Amino acid sequence: MAEQYVAHCKKTGNNVVVYHSLPEHLHRVAQLAGTFAAEFGNRDWGEYIGYLHDLGKYHPLWQQYIRTHANQDENLHIESQRGKPPHSGVGALVAVKQCNNEIPSRVFAYTISGHHSGLSDWYSELECRLLKNSEITSTNLVQSVEAATSFLNCPLPITKPCVISNEKQSFEHLHLWIRMLFSCLVDADFLDTEEFMEPEHTKARGTYLSLHELKKRFDYFIAQKEQQVPDTPINRKRKEIRTICVEKAKLPPGTFSLTVPTGGGKTLSSLAFALEHALHFGKRRIIIAIPYTSIIEQTAKILKYGTDNDEEIIERKNSGNVLFGEDQVVEHHSNIDPREETARNRLACENWDAPIIITTNVELFESLFANTPSMCRKLHNIVNSVIILDEVQLLPPEHLKPILSVLRGLVDHFGVTVVMMTATQPLFEGTIGRPPTVIQGLHNVRPIIDDPESLAREWNNRVEIIFPKTLTNPMNWENVRDELLQHEQVLCIVNSRKDCRELHNLMPEDTIHLSALMCGEERSVIISTIKEKLRQGKQIRVISTQVVEAGVDIDFPVVYRALTGFDSLAQAAGRCNREGKLPQKGKVIVFIPPKPSPRGLLRYQEDACKELLRNNKVDELSPQLFKQYFEYFYARLDDMDKPRFYERLVKNAPYFVFAFRSFAQEFNLIDEVQQSIVVWYTNPKNGNNSEELIKQLQAGNINRNLLRKLQRFVVNVHLKIFENIRKQGFVQEVAGYWIQSSDGLYKPGLGLELDDTKWLENCVI
Repeated sequence: MAEQYVAHCKKTGNNVVVYHSLPEHLHRVAQLAGTFAAEFGNRDWGEYIGYLHDLGKYHPLWQQYIRTHANQDENLHIESQRGKPPHSGVGALVAVKQCNNEIPSRVFAYTISGHHSGLSDWYSELECRLLKNSEITSTNLVQSVEAATSFLNCPLPITKPCVISNEKQSFEHLHLWIRMLFSCLVDADFLDTEEFMEPEHTKARGTYLSLHELKKRFDYFIAQKEQQVPDTPINRKRKEIRTICVEKAKLPPGTFSLTVPTGGGKTLSSLAFALEHALHFGKRRIIIAIPYTSIIEQTAKILKYGTDNDEEIIERKNSGNVLFGEDQVVEHHSNIDPREETARNRLACENWDAPIIITTNVELFESLFANTPSMCRKLHNIVNSVIILDEVQLLPPEHLKPILSVLRGLVDHFGVTVVMMTATQPLFEGTIGRPPTVIQGLHNVRPIIDDPESLAREWNNRVEIIFPKTLTNPMNWENVRDELLQHEQVLCIVNSRKDCRELHNLMPEDTIHLSALMCGEERSVIISTIKEKLRQGKQIRVISTQVVEAGVDIDFPVVYRALTGFDSLAQAAGRCNREGKLPQKGKVIVFIPPKPSPRGLLRYQEDACKELLRNNKVDELSPQLFKQYFEYFYARLDDMDKPRFYERLVKNAPYFVFAFRSFAQEFNLIDEVQQSIVVWYTNPKNGNNSEELIKQLQAGNINRNLLRKLQRFVVNVHLKIFENIRKQGFVQEVAGYWIQSSDGLYKPGLGLELDDTKWLENCVI
């Protein structure tokens, strides 16, 4: 045992120390990383960095350290211990020397030296670190260890990076290739370490059904559904759309657009395409990325049970007539209900090794540009997959340049098929914007629906959209209220939380208020209540921000919408006569609100819509008009590369100089000037109570399950609003989290009670 070189160690139940062989660990990590990298044609690169990643653990001081702590500590996962001798830089320096310090060797410096700390910036961090005397001394010492000889002499990779072909020396996606290699190494390291430290977790992985088996479930469910649903024009059209999707799935992999009017069954149709396409071309998994957690919860229910109706879900669960089932769909987002999350789901969220993943745009794209091991770990499992981007028009404009670039890279070099799905397809192909703000969009985008104009015309028969006669005369809120009171069932969507509060204050007491000033737990209750009252034909009036628009499956006979972006108007129309059950057309009334939107994206959207209405006679919502609207909108933007993508990740790529850490810190799809507050709320339907959870937090009983439960009771507010709340003494900090500490901050039915509403003008949901 004394001569054995150790990678990890642990104590068994009878207090016996068990050692994880270092040579075995290096071989196993190399094997796994090579297998992962083989998916994009660079097995030898994955194997090489796997062999060298923990070479520094051959250092005598490191071996002495781990053996000493093995007999002292209960927590023996040595990576997290302070005071340990460094080891990550040794393998990186060995690789750089073996390559005679040539520029491409920097790939090894990034991946090997960062496999615990993350991908670094080259000049400001990594170069300085590798040149430290301590790193060089350690490397020289390890190179003198005879047992390390076989790893020191392992052959260098000979394949070219998959992003650099013989025909075209393009370096735009070299940063993505390095992240993919990094992901292969990190996941391989985690998995082999886990198999030694926590073998029960290893056994729980990889027990999902294959895509082939899931396709059988899908086909059976659809066959049953078609026998049960009424034979209406809308249901026939949904079946036709789904059939087209299956037929087009046999087209070669690449980028597709799926343009289907709201209510056209996009979720099941896109899944029909993805399953057929994946099986036909050997894709490994389906990843569905969604902009809002409110949509993600609904989509997850549909994929698990075949419906998002809570009452119907109970019936389906009892009868066993579900779609994929709870245990076959992995949800990866912050708002997942911990009561419904399995241990296997948590494990799959770490590296996305399940066949169907539902996640958020934030999780997907921030991972693709991340630098930390935990965020990057999943990336190699995106290779050779089908990505469905739901409500694609909601991708943040200020980040379009890096987002569209990485999508091109995934399609061109990593075997990914991308489906851009929405009722309001944006203009993401070719050149976007106008000088000096111009970016390159996607190429060769193939429509799944050949004639979306005709489909839109057929679908628009459900509703009549009424635009204001003039764009210069705004309505006051009292006039809006008077019109709303003429309808028994009506939804009114406004442009900000402030507008929502002001109009709601003028309405009768039984009017429902809905905005993101409410916590997720209450919003779920409210949406469920809305659906129930609509089904029962009861009186219901709702004042909402646009949180109700994208993906929330509700069906009003009349919808009022404050003038805004043309795409949002279409989403609002999708909440009107959704099922076509009315004897006449539903009505969507667009009105000019009392005040224009504040300057910024909201004003750009509003102004682009006004320009569209001035230049066109609009009496229906058509795909061609959406494209024209987005042309107007993107022409107004002065920045589509807020985190400086070209400067940090492309400009110096030929020299393998990247600012991984700096870019990751700047690439945030959600504005960071927000603060989360855990509020007091009790769910009247199931009794879930945040105050009981807060007591556990205050007692120090902090664990992942508790934090996930608390997430259901979080409200995010602008930092300046938060500072006002804090100064008034409504919140206190507990274990790093801000918690409501006194009455008067949160009111069920309204959410956060704020005296100063000035900052709400920019808050759209």
